[in-house]
Amino acid sequence: MLQNSKAAGLVVAALATLATAEARPAGSALSTHAPLPSAEMPELAGLGQYSVGTVSEELVAGDRRIGLRLWFPARPERNATRQLYLQKRVVPGQKVLELSEQGMALAPAQALTGKRFPLIVMSHGYGGWAEHMSRLGETLASRGYVVASIDHRDLPFNDVASFATSFGSVLLNRSRDQQAVLRAILDGSVTNSGVVAMVDPRAIGMLGYSMGGYGTITTAGVPIDPDAPAYRQLPREALAALPRPDPTLAAQIDAVVALAPWGAQPEAMVWRDQELAALKTPMLLIDGDQDDVVDFEKGVKRMFGTAGGSDRYLLVYREAAHNIAGNPVNLPEGADFPAIEYLTDPVWRKERIEGINMHFISAFFDLHLKQDQTMRRYLDVPVPLASAGSWPSSFGQQWGGTVAGDNQPDYWRGFQRRWARGLELHHKSAGE
Repeated sequence: MLQNSKAAGLVVAALATLATAEARPAGSALSTHAPLPSAEMPELAGLGQYSVGTVSEELVAGDRRIGLRLWFPARPERNATRQLYLQKRVVPGQKVLELSEQGMALAPAQALTGKRFPLIVMSHGYGGWAEHMSRLGETLASRGYVVASIDHRDLPFNDVASFATSFGSVLLNRSRDQQAVLRAILDGSVTNSGVVAMVDPRAIGMLGYSMGGYGTITTAGVPIDPDAPAYRQLPREALAALPRPDPTLAAQIDAVVALAPWGAQPEAMVWRDQELAALKTPMLLIDGDQDDVVDFEKGVKRMFGTAGGSDRYLLVYREAAHNIAGNPVNLPEGADFPAIEYLTDPVWRKERIEGINMHFISAFFDLHLKQDQTMRRYLDVPVPLASAGSWPSSFGQQWGGTVAGDNQPDYWRGFQRRWARGLELHHKSAGE
């Protein structure tokens, strides 16, 4: 925990924007997961071939109780119904926010037998919850993955000192929670044995948003620098408790997706450049170029350039800020600004972000966890800046409803004509 002193105040000042972006609810909101994506979404945004089941349970890891939401390819039972996800968020000084997400996953449902599926461990941002990215989790499960989404149960706060304690706990426990969940699934101690039996231990991915991304980079094998600016306010005993990678677990992770990951910005610098450069695991980074919470230019973009040992991609939403993950919701009429700021982006519609994320994350995991080399067609785009892509048409010719394919080699594959605007996708091979 952090000291309740002037040091705690310094931590709060340095991290205030993170709390604003990730933990400022108000009002109530409802979201309904439509069975089919809008026709405007890119090609791989849709659901896959499998029915999806879901179950939640709790793990005990030392002195922590960790929630876990599982989504998996399933055989629905006769009395199965679509899962409704409910979440109440309470933050001091704001109205209570009650979220309701009607999912498409079914419960109760039996895990499919006779086939193994890759595992994806999902980790939310500060103040989030296991179902914050439920649409993404359900979609990946429908495409043939077992998704284990962690509920980290971040400590509540009501003043400066308790906020410092809460955030200090996140610094210490994000990667530790992820490693505990991964071990529990691999050693079979998760109580739902049918789901555990589905997991292919030779195909494991990690996906984290913001503080979940911070944990994910360390879980994948990058050691934390205890002398980093992020930890200067921690007491000596807390420094000794900083998470460390487990080399055995890290070696089993085959792909990493980090959405707006916290930790590489100058105010934090939690990993040394040489340690980032030693990471060999393929990585997909996603962020908005106006993300001032994790400092896109000096944080995420710098990480992309530094991690030279990894085959890596950087997907950029031009003009987007930090909230490039999480379910879109229908805000209630008259919603106040804290609710809007917490749930949406100033420029991009969350439905668009969600569909584009699903498209590229599906392609990336299919490539590295299922060894589907055809997915490179979606990732190795002809031009990094989508608006520079070429898809000419003659006078009066209509292209609506057709996505770029073999006949449009100079445009981003899987997108409608003009509909990849505002995006960048950069790639560096290992060694670059």
